[in-house]
Amino acid sequence: MRIVFMGTPQFAVPALRKLLEQWPVAGAVTQPDRPAGRGRQPAAGAVKLEAQRCGLPVISPARLRDATAHAQIVEWAPDLIVVAAYGQLLSSALLQLPTHGCLNIHASLLPRHRGAAPVAAAILAGDKTTGVSIMRMDAGLDTGAVLEQRILNIRPDHDGGSLTQELAALGAETLCAMLPAYLEGKIKAVPQDAQFATYAPQLTKKDGLLDFGKPAFELALRVRAMQPWPSAHFLWNGAALKVLAARAIPGSAIPGRVIAHAAGAAIGTGQDWLLLEVVQPAGKRAMPIQDFLNGNSGFVGSEITVRI
Repeated sequence: MRIVFMGTPQFAVPALRKLLEQWPVAGAVTQPDRPAGRGRQPAAGAVKLEAQRCGLPVISPARLRDATAHAQIVEWAPDLIVVAAYGQLLSSALLQLPTHGCLNIHASLLPRHRGAAPVAAAILAGDKTTGVSIMRMDAGLDTGAVLEQRILNIRPDHDGGSLTQELAALGAETLCAMLPAYLEGKIKAVPQDAQFATYAPQLTKKDGLLDFGKPAFELALRVRAMQPWPSAHFLWNGAALKVLAARAIPGSAIPGRVIAHAAGAAIGTGQDWLLLEVVQPAGKRAMPIQDFLNGNSGFVGSEITVRI
């Protein structure tokens, strides 16, 4: 029994670690190094770093269809390919290569929130629950039959980062718990009902921009969903001010107007107020709103541009 693992970000690391505890992993495939940090220097993804730490062979092809990459995966002779947030679609040749197929760990209860950003999508939608799905991959984007699902409640204190972390652990646990039965042919794959499918596209920096013409409860959800990237933000004095924590409070408001509040400052929205709790000015550390106000006395009373 030989497994090839495909994944890139931190979400995939718990699954790789758990597989290595129980199964022979022949190698790992990750996305190429990407520019990161203020210096924008190429940096390896979390899976690549973990594979190197464990002495596991790892390749990072720009395109999975590259002949050299395909040849390496064939040489590893996998009986099973496990995918977790890898970032590229698998070719039909790869899907058909392993005897036991290709399994994907997806951070939602499929068919809801197919796509690249299911965690953010669940928070943005105000979902009360989410979970993980172990899916037998096919040629579509997250369209394969589901083998196993586990549910996780979304708490009010969850943001994109903390929810992703919990789903990563749940996904790793779920995969390794069901693998023995799956390999013995004891788990029936259930086709997804496409009529209930929703799509969660890749996030961009624009997704973090706050529109104060919208209700405060929607903006509070966006603040949570956009953590840790791209972070909710708006422009003030010509620079981006990130909002890392905020909540909706009731009241009649003028969209975009900043007022003083006992807890710091609030911004008017299309419905109610958005109370700022933690912010991060451009080029500076994250700070409680009161610390920001101490150094920016002109913030209260200012008008924030409302996006319509």
